[in-house]
Amino acid sequence: MTASSLPGSLVLAGAGKMGSAMLRGWLALGIEGEAITAIDPFMSDEMKQLGQIQGVRLAETARGVAAPDVLILAIKPQMLETAAADYAALIGPGTLVVSIMAGKTIADIAARLPAQAIVRCMPNTPAAVGRGITGAAANAGVTAAQKQTATALLTAIGQVAWLENEALIDAVTAVSGSGPAYVFYLVEAMAKAGEAIGLPPALAMQLARSTVEGSGELMSQEPRTSASQLRINVTSPGGTTAAALDVLMAADGLEPLMKKAIGAAKRRAGELSG
Repeated sequence: MTASSLPGSLVLAGAGKMGSAMLRGWLALGIEGEAITAIDPFMSDEMKQLGQIQGVRLAETARGVAAPDVLILAIKPQMLETAAADYAALIGPGTLVVSIMAGKTIADIAARLPAQAIVRCMPNTPAAVGRGITGAAANAGVTAAQKQTATALLTAIGQVAWLENEALIDAVTAVSGSGPAYVFYLVEAMAKAGEAIGLPPALAMQLARSTVEGSGELMSQEPRTSASQLRINVTSPGGTTAAALDVLMAADGLEPLMKKAIGAAKRRAGELSG
């Protein structure tokens, strides 16, 4: 991203795990600490130290904070109603609001804040190590330049996928927002299966965990190779992998189960948004 894509001033409302991960990414991106204000009544020691070292302004409330170029809403969704009055004062004529609040629609935010430009996002937890992916949707008030700014800020924690329609956010939540938990459970299931065939528990977990970690890195380093082709590459006809895949790829195997699980997650996301 070019320097022109970066905001001159930035307010982070909510400095929890995701908010602090974003802040670290922005500093690494080259945004000066003095340009950032982080607001949280329960600031962690890590954030306090980051503020001292990097010059980030730390505040418990929005009172006295000037309207920024970008306001990032990383507060808990249930806090929006009570915090809206304070944050409304932070919105200037050209302020871009970027929300990572789960379940809060662009309409919800627009009804409570006097913002013309709003981007709604769904990041996931690998953002904490800069390897997340964020689904993002913008309203009609977001300019091309503001969209570039949002892209720059979100790229600091991983990849960004812009959505044509905000309605897709629930599906994004079901696949990537909740997805890390599915992968972690896969590791648990592989380890338990390893124990069932005689491996010591610690070794079974080590093998399962390292296999998933390495497979993810392999996909990362071969972005032009499809997941299907990578699977084919390690599957010898009539071999051990093929025997296992015969079970996983059966009509009642992993794919229909995953469709059922992700469908349940999407329905729940819709209920929470409603």
